[in-house]
Amino acid sequence: MDPILTSLSAAAAVALALPPAVRRLQLSRAKHPSLTGHARMARRIARQIPAYAYDSRQFFRADDPPETVAQAREAAFARLSDLFRTRYATSRAETEGVRSGLSDLQFTGLYRVPFQFAEPVHRNLGAGAFMAASDGVTITDLDGNAFYDLAGSYGVNLFGVDFYRACLEEGAARVAALGPVLGSLHPVVAHNVARLKAISGLDEVSFHMSGTEAVMQAVRLARYHTGKRRIIRFCGAYHGWWGDVQPGIGNPVAANDTLTLAEISERTLHVLATRKDIACVLVNPLQALHPNAGAPSDSSLVDSARTAHFDRAAYTEWLAKLREVCTQRGIVLILDEVFLGFRLAKGGTQEYFGVKADLVTYGKTLGGGLPVGVLCGRADLMRRYREDRPVDICFARGTFNAHPQVMGSMAAFLDRLETPEVTALYADLDTTWDERAVALNRRLEGAGLPVRVANLSTVWTVLYTKPARYNWMLQFYLRAAGLHLSWVGTGRLIFSLAYGEAEFATVAERFTAACAAMMADGWWDGPETTNKAIRRSVLKEAARVRLGLAPR
Repeated sequence: MDPILTSLSAAAAVALALPPAVRRLQLSRAKHPSLTGHARMARRIARQIPAYAYDSRQFFRADDPPETVAQAREAAFARLSDLFRTRYATSRAETEGVRSGLSDLQFTGLYRVPFQFAEPVHRNLGAGAFMAASDGVTITDLDGNAFYDLAGSYGVNLFGVDFYRACLEEGAARVAALGPVLGSLHPVVAHNVARLKAISGLDEVSFHMSGTEAVMQAVRLARYHTGKRRIIRFCGAYHGWWGDVQPGIGNPVAANDTLTLAEISERTLHVLATRKDIACVLVNPLQALHPNAGAPSDSSLVDSARTAHFDRAAYTEWLAKLREVCTQRGIVLILDEVFLGFRLAKGGTQEYFGVKADLVTYGKTLGGGLPVGVLCGRADLMRRYREDRPVDICFARGTFNAHPQVMGSMAAFLDRLETPEVTALYADLDTTWDERAVALNRRLEGAGLPVRVANLSTVWTVLYTKPARYNWMLQFYLRAAGLHLSWVGTGRLIFSLAYGEAEFATVAERFTAACAAMMADGWWDGPETTNKAIRRSVLKEAARVRLGLAPR
């Protein structure tokens, strides 16, 4: 047994006798020192940030550049606006026509860039939300522009769109005779259950309509069987949009039974080993790329402080320690593989990191192109009733759970997962994508560009090496270069395994050219500064606005 865990176990009885104030201090020390680790404080501060916008002059001078640089930016913005207006005319018009009635578009459109810059960007650099076709690794808009797809359908598209098109067609054919009959199960469900039990190494399966639903049920069952109320999540991790797992910014309702602790922390292990009210611990393995930090997005690019780095050995060691303390304390370990499941290994992140969870959630790609959430778990945890108390149940059902079309498409996905062609895609997967990231970074460095990439296999994020206010502009240069990103922009690039060497080489060439164009247009030519100084200046702006003054 790990000596640290041994000492934690030995100290548990003593710690439980400590005064509440001491235990509270230990809990506070187990939180990450950033606002991400202090959910309540983050919500309070978010409420204090006033809305304000830069005027047409301030927009290009937020970092107090030389006037020649500001004028170069203005000219570049005008050129880019003209390009977007003409190249994406039909897609833009269709998007604007539906925006007022589609709240999703209003939200994602607003949060593509820091809010101070939002209005001119929205008015001039919108490329449209509609697409007409996909093929291989490309996607085509309503104007006939083809883009290399780096959005990855938010994680669904692991094997390429043609793979999922085939799953949808094959799945529909399998269940066509039954049609949209709900409640009764199509026989293909038995096939899916058997395969999922083998993949997860767990006893039972339940089907849901989304990853969020699957996580909700996992937490409900953990609480039901342990009789405890506390949930542990790690700061920065995403587990769906429901309140109990999103207690900070973005959730208007307090989640009083959720504790947000630091990941890869001995202090966190100490809290787990010494508290008696913890039902479960939620782990999203995607956080291995940026532990204790929220999912990166361009709307949060106030400066260049964003970091990301994947250390497989360190994260594997952390999960092993977490597994050990959860076992000792009877805490349910939930591995949330909704996003990352099947992307690192055929057996998911349990196989990749060598950890066995009590409950595992899947989603995204598992539906073969259709919406799905799946929960796999130990038999004793999956039971929704008590045999000795028949009225004491943990109710969970859904009309569309195990929908025949979804089950058919899932069966096609699971069958294809075992083919030699797909197995070959997993061979040397990390090596392939790590080498591609290294090659692109060398190329960027050689060109003198202040941009780098970090990756967890096929999931990448873009980092910036020079403190600057305008890093968020890169997403629009990438779009102009024919690279399609999700609404979080350069915070997340998601490749499919359909990318061969030739396709990736084209993406690398276009990526580098877009960075070079942005540099030539002066967006990184502000005065020398630091990230701390940039953050301080933005806070001063917010304070001025709260006092009724102009931001600058």
